[in-house]
Amino acid sequence: MARGRDAQWRDTMEQLVRDRERALLSYAYLVCGNPVQAQDLVQDALVRTFSRERPGLTVTKAEGYVRRAITSTYIDGYRRTQRWQRVQHLFRPEETTPDRFGEVEAGSDVATALATLPPRVRACVVLRFFDDLTVPQIARQLGLADGSVKRYLSDGLSQLELALGPLEDAHADQDDWADVVGRSQS
Repeated sequence: MARGRDAQWRDTMEQLVRDRERALLSYAYLVCGNPVQAQDLVQDALVRTFSRERPGLTVTKAEGYVRRAITSTYIDGYRRTQRWQRVQHLFRPEETTPDRFGEVEAGSDVATALATLPPRVRACVVLRFFDDLTVPQIARQLGLADGSVKRYLSDGLSQLELALGPLEDAHADQDDWADVVGRSQS
């Protein structure tokens, strides 16, 4: 019995590739715009579709599964690339050799200043500036309202500036939510 299902699976895949390969490659090319990447997407989608048993799979149904897998594989890869582009600078070595003792001292100053913050304020600051989360993402993660997160960030930056001096990079983000903080004080 299992041998018959295995033969059916192979027949379906072979027929799909034989009859619809060109259409699948065209579809993948439309999705990604790159002929080499389109071939990879089709291969990955075929593996995803035929890597598990799907009883009663016809060529028409298999093509639908493969097309959906092409799209989801492309989107997953795109998201992964976007995430990597946002953080890859953290993994590149600096071109100049920095003063390692200065980094340790600055790092300990930041750690000491963070230790003075109340727990929720500290959590918001760490999630925003060390994990690079947005205000809505922080709010979801901590179960807070966006306005509360903005207020905690504003309070935290004010306290950190007292301990560390002016934080020029932090004010670019702070300007975006200054009007909301101002409204919450009214």
